[in-house]
Amino acid sequence: MSLKIKRVYDSPAVDDGVRVLVDRLWPRGLTKAAAELDVWLREIAPSDALRRWSAHDPAKWEEFRRRYHRELDQNDIPVARLAALAAKRRVTLLFAARDAARNNAVALRAYLERSGDGGASRRRPKASRASENRSG
Repeated sequence: MSLKIKRVYDSPAVDDGVRVLVDRLWPRGLTKAAAELDVWLREIAPSDALRRWSAHDPAKWEEFRRRYHRELDQNDIPVARLAALAAKRRVTLLFAARDAARNNAVALRAYLERSGDGGASRRRPKASRASENRSG
């Protein structure tokens, strides 16, 4: 799996591979032509509630990562789509935040790289979770 991370405002490069914007909101002041995106995968971004809660506060970074990873555990389709894309070619995850070390793209890459399968090995099928709840 080959994943790069880059600010969407930085110039595109030949070695970016597939350029995927992973923010829920479109970056301010940037035209679609200037962004040179291949995919805008907004459904993989943190929820609005989590984004507002964290407010890019560095003191909340570790808790943000934990909460975002839990959201990703429940977001199978876009996670699988991104993992499949990254398994075939280089992917650059694009983000708009000013903090290059603490943003959703960094947390997303960590999530994807942890197991190499887009997190699928950490998720159990919903049916098995439901049966566990009934057996009490």
